[in-house]
Amino acid sequence: MEDRTLSVQGLNAFLSKVFMWMFLGLLTTAATAYFVAGSDQLLSFVYSNPVIYIGLIVFEFILVVVIGKNALKYTYQKTVSLFLLYSFINGVTLSIIVRLYAGESVSTAFVITAALFGVMALYGTFTKTDLTPFRSFLIIGVVGIIIATVANMFMGSSQMSYYISIAGVVIFAGLTAYDMQKMKQYYAYSVSEGGSKEGNIAVRGALTLYLDFINLFIFVLRLVGRRR
Repeated sequence: MEDRTLSVQGLNAFLSKVFMWMFLGLLTTAATAYFVAGSDQLLSFVYSNPVIYIGLIVFEFILVVVIGKNALKYTYQKTVSLFLLYSFINGVTLSIIVRLYAGESVSTAFVITAALFGVMALYGTFTKTDLTPFRSFLIIGVVGIIIATVANMFMGSSQMSYYISIAGVVIFAGLTAYDMQKMKQYYAYSVSEGGSKEGNIAVRGALTLYLDFINLFIFVLRLVGRRR
């Protein structure tokens, strides 16, 4: 019988699955974004019709909620399919970034994001400090960023946009550390369930870290990116 007790080896195996799916999600998003950005017809189809673009954004939000709430109820295949579908649609909605910013800016922002994400992920994994008390602050910060971003759409302040981007980097860097620490809880839960839903839980964890990485990347790009 397979040993389902908590162990460092078991945690590492679980995290390997989480990062595998996160990487595949990011790869799907990047490939889709570059493909759509390379086609004037596809780009025009998505962004010239507000109904289509807003509809995709709403559908993305629904997918995140569905995966988050139902990952353990679905089969492993269905959970994976929904995650990859979300990654694909997110690539479509982010394709405009590839078109707006110079290629070297996108590459630079990705390298900076990967380094920052890695540092915060390591901190979240190895720190002995319980990061749970920071969760409320970070969530309030995310809400604040959303409100400030919407307000700035009408104000059009470049200075405010700069400060929003700095706040976004700080908050999502913090969320990366918090969510990495939470992966230990995900692993412990998968063990308590006998390992039958480990794959589903790993995909759910991948979605969480994927969202941290994508948002971190967007705010870093807004800070260091140069438009075409």
